[in-house]
Amino acid sequence: MLFEELPLVPDFRLELKARKAGHWPVAGVDEAGRGPLAGPVVAAAVILDPKRIPEGLNDSKQLSAQRREELFEKILATSTVAIASSSSRRIDETDIRKASLDAMRRAILSLSIVPSFVLTDGLDVPPGLECPGQAVVKGDARSVSIAAASIVAKVTRDRMMTRADLIFPVYGFAAHAGYGTARHRAGIESHGPCPLHRMTFRPLRRVEIVEVAVEIIESD
Repeated sequence: MLFEELPLVPDFRLELKARKAGHWPVAGVDEAGRGPLAGPVVAAAVILDPKRIPEGLNDSKQLSAQRREELFEKILATSTVAIASSSSRRIDETDIRKASLDAMRRAILSLSIVPSFVLTDGLDVPPGLECPGQAVVKGDARSVSIAAASIVAKVTRDRMMTRADLIFPVYGFAAHAGYGTARHRAGIESHGPCPLHRMTFRPLRRVEIVEVAVEIIESD
């Protein structure tokens, strides 16, 4: 029981397994930003150099912001990396799952080195790829390639939301990156949503319904 409670530590075994099966290079893929009320979902694809894997790669949620920034720079300096995002508008037009998978697909296809195999975090392999792949539950805690992608996606998205805070300061995006904190919800209640908000997400759907009702009342 004790050993079952130990946290997973990502390693290179899944990549080596794919290589043994004749697939090389292998790209790890992950996204950041499925849950927030505002901002894009960002995906990253990373092909690590087996001889230059940065030490300390792990699920981005298990790392401090400072450590993520440090590893972000090391990943970019030693690996092949591509990043893509789906906007809040695209999320509303489709849904968060489809928007996330599309961003992952575009990140993979944007790599300067064509992967022979991809490892993705979660339950899905993006459709429309030119190579096979494997979805790995808790992949960012099992594969260093996926962990690297999770760090790149997280740091990139956090930087995007920090810049968004300069344009829409009333919501505090730099502090919470668009997640539904009390401060963020208070900003929405006081100022209404901005173009970065996902109007199909609760509680924003309620805001949209109220606005429509007000328009109907005012037009009568």
